[in-house]
Amino acid sequence: MKQISIKGCVRECVGKKATKAVRAEGLVPCVIYGEKRGENGLPEAIHFAVSEKEINKLVYSPDIYLVNIDLDGKTCQAVAREIQFHAVKDNVLHVDFYEVTPTKPIVMAVPIAPQGLAEGVRAGGKLIGMVRKLKVRATVDKIPEKLIIDVTHLGLAKSIKCAELSFEGLEIVTPKEVVVYTVKMTRAAMGAAAAAAKA
Repeated sequence: MKQISIKGCVRECVGKKATKAVRAEGLVPCVIYGEKRGENGLPEAIHFAVSEKEINKLVYSPDIYLVNIDLDGKTCQAVAREIQFHAVKDNVLHVDFYEVTPTKPIVMAVPIAPQGLAEGVRAGGKLIGMVRKLKVRATVDKIPEKLIIDVTHLGLAKSIKCAELSFEGLEIVTPKEVVVYTVKMTRAAMGAAAAAAKA
């Protein structure tokens, strides 16, 4: 998995007024939930702010990243878990990060990519990706940049579901019944099938 570094400053004031002031400075309020837990048993949260420019490099990308966060000189590794966008302007309003450790499995949504030319495509069909990412659970060193899925055996009107997939070192968290790729019939394929039937 690729890595990216961002630099932030810890926030002491976290109310609505303080958050509004942070955004007015061109910064994005963020929270990182760490491994340490408070008296209530919930993960302790550190509130900080990052420049909008740095956050955009992380958010507006097709890639997934392990994020090295520098908070006033102290560095930790984390993954972005939840991102809030403005309903109209579509700019980033808030990002939640979760701290990661080398030995503890995490859940991440990983982009998928097809490999090979499907049998159904050779017959005139069209390969359709039904999802862009699959959720997997693994330690951070086992999570790849992409999940490569072989589609060469996929015939016309056939589909690949999560239940049929497996990747070494990864547990697929996305429900088993979710369709990942399918080959849809096209007019050309239906015409070819009709001609073959007449022959």
